[in-house]
Amino acid sequence: ASGGWFGSGLGASVEKWGQLPEPHTDFIFAITGEELGLAGTLSVLALFAALGYASIRVAGRTEDPFVRYAAGGVTTWIMVQFVINIGAVLGLLPIAGVPLPLFSYGGSALLPTMFAVGLLIAFAREEPAAKAALAMRRPGVRWKTMRRRVKKRPSGER
Repeated sequence: ASGGWFGSGLGASVEKWGQLPEPHTDFIFAITGEELGLAGTLSVLALFAALGYASIRVAGRTEDPFVRYAAGGVTTWIMVQFVINIGAVLGLLPIAGVPLPLFSYGGSALLPTMFAVGLLIAFAREEPAAKAALAMRRPGVRWKTMRRRVKKRPSGER
């Protein structure tokens, strides 16, 4: 309510001091809205939408049934958890105590979600188009800045 377009600033939230029951887990999206405003909340929504799209793309492009089901399961798990948390914050769903994935405080929910995202990344590297793109790279060169060719100097020059 008091976030406005760009929020009140990081750490400047007043709702977390007694207004919300669990501001660091269940209602972290409300605190984000107050501190970062509409721009921050739309950014969080866009990042989760990008994660969901990329995960569905990985699940849809693979030919291995295990990868398809595992990627689909991980995608469903993270997106349902996201929808339940956002729905509870907006008052559309009952408060279920479900944290916002990759965002809320606490390691017991963060570690399995990070493991699942790592699994999705590993699956994405095995996608046929990704394999072809990775094969096109020169071995040992990882950054574009390292691709500059350096002229060798004669051994006596400094």
